[in-house]
Amino acid sequence: MLILLPPSEGKASVGDGPSLGELSFPKLDRPRKRVLSALLKASKRRDALDVLGLSPGQRGELDKNLALREAPTLPAAELYTGVLYDNLGLATLSPEARARAEEQVLIFSGLWGVVRITDRIPPYRLSMGVTLPPLGGLAAFWRPSVTAELDRLPGLVVDMRSATYAGAWKPGARSVAVRVFNQGKVVSHMAKATRGEIARVLLESGQDPSSPDELAKILQTLGYAVRQAPGKLDVELVP
Repeated sequence: MLILLPPSEGKASVGDGPSLGELSFPKLDRPRKRVLSALLKASKRRDALDVLGLSPGQRGELDKNLALREAPTLPAAELYTGVLYDNLGLATLSPEARARAEEQVLIFSGLWGVVRITDRIPPYRLSMGVTLPPLGGLAAFWRPSVTAELDRLPGLVVDMRSATYAGAWKPGARSVAVRVFNQGKVVSHMAKATRGEIARVLLESGQDPSSPDELAKILQTLGYAVRQAPGKLDVELVP
């Protein structure tokens, strides 16, 4: 089983380890260098905030980008914060669940393509939804390289990504996207919390579903109200 997560806009402010080194999926290193170089150039532009989709109050994010090559790093498990990651609670997983997370959880990134939770990276700001000169839309830029790397990995794909990040890899028939509803309506904030919670219970359960049917049965056993649709698993929040 693979669990796909988006990154978070909220991130730890500083790292405490060495500067950028080797990351998982080394075949992505060449496109990573291209995106990093383009991001450094974009962050120096007069219209950098507009290019990167940032507000005037986020100007400090540009400084983080400009320091990426020398900045201290920290594990992705500690870098990403926010509702989804708060509910996933990587720091408090059991040792067995943590070992599964290191193998099964993949975090998508506009800058790095995809990383594992053990990869050490510095704080940065770059959404997959950005059109980054001269590379263009980042989801389309990353798709060929990420697809070549991840298509070879086996197992059911449990897709917790937002639409922006889902464009970087389309796993096909072996994938099931988890959607969250409240009284029949798609919800956003609570969807992040519920996805993080579901990722946690799957990791802690130790179960490894091989099909959407098996995944649905596991979640039902764990107390979730679910219904299946082609390529999707809908979770209904219960009052």
